[in-house]
Amino acid sequence: MQTVLSINGISKSYGRIQALKQVSFDVPKGSVFGILGPNGSGKTTMLGIVLDVLQANSGGFTWFGQPSSADTRKKIGSLLETSNFYHYLSAVDNLHITQAISGRGTAADIDVALEIVKLTERKKSKFNTYSLGMKQRLAIGAALLGNPEVLVFDEPTNGLDPVGIAEIRELIKELAKQGKTIIMASHLLDEVEKVCTHVAILKRGELITAGAVDEVLKNEDIVEVGAADMAQLKRIMEGYGGYRQLQQQEKNLQLNFETGTANLAAINQYCFNNGVVLNYLNLKKKSLEAKFFELTK
Repeated sequence: MQTVLSINGISKSYGRIQALKQVSFDVPKGSVFGILGPNGSGKTTMLGIVLDVLQANSGGFTWFGQPSSADTRKKIGSLLETSNFYHYLSAVDNLHITQAISGRGTAADIDVALEIVKLTERKKSKFNTYSLGMKQRLAIGAALLGNPEVLVFDEPTNGLDPVGIAEIRELIKELAKQGKTIIMASHLLDEVEKVCTHVAILKRGELITAGAVDEVLKNEDIVEVGAADMAQLKRIMEGYGGYRQLQQQEKNLQLNFETGTANLAAINQYCFNNGVVLNYLNLKKKSLEAKFFELTK
């Protein structure tokens, strides 16, 4: 798969505070790539660096296999914070000003962008009459000027009500269907799970893990087993295949299986055949929230 953005060992400090520590990952072409982490994890700093707003202390990155340049930046539309639109001008007038200042695209692109973000019917309404969701959609419309290959969004649903959040999520999905590569920072697990195809998880400036969402944030079956002789049970279960992890808990053993692969009857029979009678056998699901907190704890 072709790589759009390659980040190699980026570090960034603000005085004694290290915002990023040797972070490396690749963003595949056509992906919706979420940079996920709690507030203060370095997400916004990372986006600022790859958009040439901030400079890294060490490490580097390439866009489309090349160093960042004026030519590569023409292929990237971004929304790092709510755009500074003029409140008493219409949407179309605001985008004309944005286009003239940025030099991205032509005046003809404005109607196309407004259609994509579903603001055509309100394009002559003043910006101050828009809901927060509409204002954010207009900001995304500004990022679309010039028809960029890549879109970079920092917390695109931040501060929106549930309706506004749903609108932005659907818009991101639609843009992805059109072949755009979308990179978005978020602290919301639910947002990444519903919208993104790939994810990198940051915690206090360190990369915890990166990859496809369905691999990184995989649900799990957790089986808890107990017996009178826990030492014997552990020895027996170490020979049982199919689980991803075995952990000694205070009163039982915990085995992690991929979702849908745990077979309680088979485990019970296996233990009995090996001379162990279970006095406790329980199946529970690990939620995505639990997985995320486990990764970032």
